[in-house]
Amino acid sequence: MVMELENGDDVLPTLASPTSAMAGLLPLASVSQQPYVSELLSFTLDRLHKEPELLRVDAERIQRQMQEVAVGNYRAFIAASDALVAIKEEVTSIDKHLESLITEIPNLTSGCAEFIESAEQILEKRKMNLTLLANHSTLLDLLEIPQLMDTCVRNGNYDEALDLEAFVCKLSTMHPKLPVIQALAAEVRQTTQSLLSQLLQKLRSNIQLPECLRIIGYLRRIGVFSEYEMRLQFLRCRESWLTGILEDWDQRNAYEYLKGMISCHRMHLFDVVNQYRAIFADDTSGSEQNYDGGLLFSWAMHQITSHLKTLKVMLPKITEGGSLSNILDQSMYCAMGLGWVGLDFRGLLPSLFEEAVLNLFSKNMNTAVENFQLVLDSHRWVPLPAVGFSATSIGEESQEDVTPPSYLMEHPPLAVFINEYPHVECK
Repeated sequence: MVMELENGDDVLPTLASPTSAMAGLLPLASVSQQPYVSELLSFTLDRLHKEPELLRVDAERIQRQMQEVAVGNYRAFIAASDALVAIKEEVTSIDKHLESLITEIPNLTSGCAEFIESAEQILEKRKMNLTLLANHSTLLDLLEIPQLMDTCVRNGNYDEALDLEAFVCKLSTMHPKLPVIQALAAEVRQTTQSLLSQLLQKLRSNIQLPECLRIIGYLRRIGVFSEYEMRLQFLRCRESWLTGILEDWDQRNAYEYLKGMISCHRMHLFDVVNQYRAIFADDTSGSEQNYDGGLLFSWAMHQITSHLKTLKVMLPKITEGGSLSNILDQSMYCAMGLGWVGLDFRGLLPSLFEEAVLNLFSKNMNTAVENFQLVLDSHRWVPLPAVGFSATSIGEESQEDVTPPSYLMEHPPLAVFINEYPHVECK
């Protein structure tokens, strides 16, 4: 074997021939070791014997260099060690936090879902608020309708008030489930009731036919009463107005009260009947809605009956024949005027006034008889001297003078009684 090595000059060229082939024969040579292996294959035998020593020397040198570097940079190694420990601790803490995070992820998911839901609600409310802001002026006008309608009613602008009422009724029909619209409609209904009260109150005042037509037109637009009820309300209100006029007269003065009542009925009862006929003209179509069933006739008969009852009660309180005669004249004139509307009651007056005249005459005669009796009881019967009168003078006196004859002076009580008789007739 030594012999073969000694003859290495012959062998080495053979060994060194294809280095790549020899390197392939070394199974321990990795890709990174191939250059060094190739270099070894190019060495001589002596060089190969020295190679381990050289490698040892290089290893010691590198070891010393590493120690020197470690000593020179020991702080870096300590810091790296501390960092490694800290990293291990932080990794453990992070691992725990990750586990906690994984545990809380379902809660986070539900919270996010709730947030999304609440956010959608907020967005919906925001959208509604934006819509409200965009329509603010319109909504403000709607909410001010009750106040505006009340102002119109107070100022007598009934057409505008009824237009607002019709508009709100239409809104209420279109949006029956909106609380705001229903509250608005309720306020408008209250204002409509106030309007209705004002219109009926106007019918209880002294108004002419054009105003009556306007008021009935408003009542028809409100639509509270049927046609029959509206006619009845008209007559009731006008009767209330007539009653109010009569209540202003003092019933303690029978003459003045009857004068006022007759004048009131003569003018106003005539006007009321004409107003009724002009406003509620009978429909020739025969519709039951427009048929009043003789309502005007019944009402007028009630007024005439009340008029006659008042005459019957108040006439006995008149103590003067002239006043009674004046009341009779006015009553006949009133009945004749009302005859133009079919309310002529002149045929019912004679019995009332005959009874009143008879009562007045009887009362005055009783008073005259009582006075005669008093004078007769207190008279001292003393003969008076006879006063001579010629027959001619007596005859002339009876033809030209209607005063009691002078010879009655012979009997003063009889003269007093005879003087009362013309006075009774005058009364």
